[in-house]
Amino acid sequence: MFFTYLRRELRRRRKAALVVASGLALGIALVIVVTSVSAGMAQAQGRVLQSLYGLGTDMTVTKAQTPPAEGETAARPRFRFDAKGEGDANAGAEQSSDLVMPQGFETLDAATVDKVSGQTGVAQAVGGLSLQVMKVNGQFKRGEFKRAEGEAGTGTAPGPGATGGGTGGTGGTVEGGGADFDVNSFSVYGADVTRPELGPLTTSEITSGRTFAAGETDAAVAVVDSAYATKNKLAPGSGITIKNTTFKVIGIATADSGDAAADVYVPLKQAQTLAATPGKITTVYVQAEDSQAIGSVKQAIQKNVPDTTVTTSADLADTVSGSLSTAASLASTVGTWLSYAVLLAAFLVAGLLTSSAVSRRVREFGTLKALGWKSGRVTGQVAGEALVNGLIGGALGIGLGLGAAYAVTAISPQLTAQLAGGAGRLQGPGGGGGGMMRSAQQGAGKALDIALTAPVSLSTIGLAVALAVAGGLIAGGFGGWRASRLRPADALRRVE
Repeated sequence: MFFTYLRRELRRRRKAALVVASGLALGIALVIVVTSVSAGMAQAQGRVLQSLYGLGTDMTVTKAQTPPAEGETAARPRFRFDAKGEGDANAGAEQSSDLVMPQGFETLDAATVDKVSGQTGVAQAVGGLSLQVMKVNGQFKRGEFKRAEGEAGTGTAPGPGATGGGTGGTGGTVEGGGADFDVNSFSVYGADVTRPELGPLTTSEITSGRTFAAGETDAAVAVVDSAYATKNKLAPGSGITIKNTTFKVIGIATADSGDAAADVYVPLKQAQTLAATPGKITTVYVQAEDSQAIGSVKQAIQKNVPDTTVTTSADLADTVSGSLSTAASLASTVGTWLSYAVLLAAFLVAGLLTSSAVSRRVREFGTLKALGWKSGRVTGQVAGEALVNGLIGGALGIGLGLGAAYAVTAISPQLTAQLAGGAGRLQGPGGGGGGMMRSAQQGAGKALDIALTAPVSLSTIGLAVALAVAGGLIAGGFGGWRASRLRPADALRRVE
């Protein structure tokens, strides 16, 4: 009897049922879209942060740059070249000098990795050494000495201490000569090849050649970023020379998104040798046992490993700006509040429409009570109708929300994430001021273009179903309350 009456009443009042279901569908669809877009924003931010940290890294441990003492100045790069005198066979030969220094941070003892690994909640930790290489190569060219008009012949410029004219009456000028030097700066990362599952190299995929073998802890081999390899025409089997050491390129790595963490990757021991920093690292990459306990792990490391700076992905997220940050902020604030406001309005409208429908059915319900229906049965009938309306609205809302989320993923709008300079990236000595100078783009920050998706999880679908049921129950509560107060006498007064 219940379902027969329910089916008949829904058919009779299709327009009213459609209005109630449509309102609930709109609110539920909006909640699904906002929830899925917010999840996509979180994934996009995760990809941005992984491009800095590496896959699986929850936090990094570094030692902040110590400011120079009063009266001291920050260290600056210094290059030395041999002065070739006149008659030297190599006077015009090309000269080269490499300066290799740790990027941005003071170095830590490699033993710090073991200290961090021993902290409660740490699953694993690995150390790395980030370097900046400034390579200067070129040659000096001696000028040509031209005698004054009337003097015979020309010659090379006088040697040191000589003058263009003397007591002998000779005179002239030195023309040409000078120096032509090329400056090439690139980054090098020393990776612990025995623990390849953590660190910046995990943000890239080996697209040619191979990665490091576990036994190549001190081998002169290198993996090169694809952009740097293309620029310098490098391929597996090529050689790259750093500070008089030639490294064999064994693989080409392509960054998953944005810029690579380094231009060249070498074994950690080789990087320590290049920088003359044996047993030193710049960064410890940490993976927590539980992603929900990152805060407590950070506190434990800060307490038990002194004089270090611990940076989590949440800390780096605060440095993300640009359209990605703006969109994420809007989705988490305006979008969320708007969706729930629309949903609340839909609940209220559904309740009011159901209550209004009960008012128009006074004679019907009064007659049913006169025929012996209990108030609870009448209330249950009204609540059942409202619940079915809510489920219909939920089904429509889920369909509409899934369609909108699919459209967002199909379009994949591009968002820009701008990372503040130095946030997780590597600067020159003195925090990026005097010393190692980087490109203008790196100095200002790192910009990444991220495609936005809108993944819909099972929990989001479950939320939509729960909202549909809640909407039906709320509407049924309004109508049931009105229906329970009706008396048979009310129906008799309306009989014509």
